[in-house]
Parts: sequence; structure tokens; C-alpha cells
Amino acid sequence: MRKLSLLCVALFIFSALPSSCPAAAERTITDASGQRKTIPADISHVICSGSGCLRLLTYMQAQSMIVGVDDIETRRKRFEARPYALANPDFKKQPTFGEFRGHDNPERILALSPPPDIIFKTIASMGTNPEELAQKTGIPVIILDSGDLGEHRLAFYNALRIIGSVLGKEQRAETVISFFEKNIQQLGIRTANMSPDKKRSVFIGGVAFKGPHGFQSTEPDYPPFKFVGLRNIAYTTGINGKGLRHSDVAKEKLLEWDPNILFLDLSTLQFGKQGGGLNELKTDPAYQTLTAVQQGMVYGVLPYNGYSQNYGSILANAWFIGKMLYPEQFKDIDPAAKADAIYTFLVGKPVFEKMNAAFGNLVFSEISVR
Repeated sequence: MRKLSLLCVALFIFSALPSSCPAAAERTITDASGQRKTIPADISHVICSGSGCLRLLTYMQAQSMIVGVDDIETRRKRFEARPYALANPDFKKQPTFGEFRGHDNPERILALSPPPDIIFKTIASMGTNPEELAQKTGIPVIILDSGDLGEHRLAFYNALRIIGSVLGKEQRAETVISFFEKNIQQLGIRTANMSPDKKRSVFIGGVAFKGPHGFQSTEPDYPPFKFVGLRNIAYTTGINGKGLRHSDVAKEKLLEWDPNILFLDLSTLQFGKQGGGLNELKTDPAYQTLTAVQQGMVYGVLPYNGYSQNYGSILANAWFIGKMLYPEQFKDIDPAAKADAIYTFLVGKPVFEKMNAAFGNLVFSEISVR
């Protein structure tokens, strides 16, 4: 009995000792879906699924952590509208784990070496279901809402903060947020005292949306206009009083509005010489009657969308528009240099010249359409 008692004591003590193979440390975070997600305490490798997801990671200076990309990142484009991709050509050499817009392949993800610790995913409703993806791979899926620089700016900032919290880059997140806020504030200060008669009517055409579009494609609540105290002449309000996002405007309406100044989103050049907004302005007799066309007030700007919104280009466009409309208030600003300063901060390299060359050197230039 005494030997049996000693054996029981020994077994109890042994069972109470720490395991020689402790479970990996974990923590929890709340993603954009409002759900609590359990993730590893230390993150070394990630992948980014969905429109604009890798852009956000690049802003956070964490692109070196990726172990794969979706297939859009490996394509070679003549018209590359994404500064983050231009600044990181090595993305094209990465293995692919699925198709663009969030159509992920669980088998490919599991085959990545090294495997990702987590998956960041934008636009949860598009592509592979996040819960299904997590179940099939056993990898936590962190949902992000990339928002915009308009009414959903806080969602954009929250996405940066979530990435910062997951990767231990909280300070970088706050620095990026402060960068956007300061630029927007400075633009507002420079144009705050402009009298109404100097705020001419403007329109932006050719805006891409899930691919290139013609001149009638616009963004009614176009942020660069708002930042310098203007409003797209195509702005309308929805039933909830908020500005509409993307819209195709009837040609008859454009002729009726007859804006003083036209801006052309150069993503429309992807249609080639025989199509797109530039060709329409040059060849359509109706557009030739517009005051802006006849007075030579048509200007090219950086693409607004390119696999979701190009936030840095949005800021750069705002500085150019401010300079063009209010030269005295922006006389110290060189729009191309300003664009490169923005890109250097956000994506790590000055890429304006590459983008400008890809789009026929028409960025921030007057475009002849007569």
C-alpha cells in the first residue's frame, strides 16, 4: 500500500509539471466584422486577399511578410495604375494562392512555404467566404473594411489600425492616419477663403470601376474636389442624404450642365486609341460643343481606382486640382513632386514618372481634344 501511495503521488507531481511542448501563445483581436478572432501572439508571415488588401499592407511597411499574392499582382500591365505595385515589382515573382477579388484557393494556401500565420481579407462578401476559408485552411482570417477618403474615412483608418494591432505596427498606423489627415487639412486651409464666384463648376469623367469606363463614368462625391472646396457637378444625394459613389451620367445631362472645367481620369486610356473617354471627347460632336472643350480646359489626372481606390493618388490629384484652379494659393506646390513625396511615404518609392509615362505623359497636363 505504501508503494502504491508513493506511485500515486509521483504521478500527480509529474502531471502537474509544465509540458515540454507548450501550446503556442495566442491572443484575440476584433476585426472589421466585429468578431473576435484568435490569432498567434507572434506573426511572421501573411497573405492579403481581395481588392486593395496588399495596398494597405504596403502602407504599413509590412509587405516583406507576404508569402504569396492573388493572381492580379503577377500580371504585367501596360497601364499600371497602382503605385504600391510599381514600387514593389517583386510582387510579380510571388507564388499565387488564388484569383483576384478574393477568390482564394485553400489548397494553394496550404501549399505555401512558409505557410501564412494569418490571412487578411477585404470585401468579405466577394470571393471565397471567410469562415469557409478559415475552416478549410485552419488559418485565422482577419476581415478589413478598406473604406474610402470620403464618408467612410474612419473605416479606412480602422483597417490600418487592425493591421497595426495584428502585426505590432500600431505606431505606423497612427503615422499613416496622421499623414492623410494633415494633407486633407492643409488642402482645406489653402482654399477655405475662396469666394463662391471663384469656385467654378467641375466634372471628372472616365473613372474606372471594376475596369475601365468611358467619359460618362464619374464619382459624384469625388474626394479631391471636396478637399479643395469644390463639388462634382454630377453630385446627387441618395434617399439617405449621402452622396452616391460611382455613377454613369447621361450624355444629355453633361451637355445641360456644361461644366467650366473637365478632368479626365486617365484609366480610361486602357480602351486604346479607338475607345474610352479621351477618344469620345475628341470625336463626339456633342462633346465638342462643351465650353470646357472649346476653351481648352480639359486636364488629365491619376487613376482614382486600380484594384480598389488609390488613396495616395487621390491626395496627389487634390494638390494638382488646387494648383490648377487656385495658382496663388498653391504657388509653392509642384504637383509631380508632391505626388512623389506622397508615394515615397506610402509605398516607399517615387513612382510618378513611371505612372505618367504609362498614361502617355498626360497626367497633370492640359489635354488637347480639338
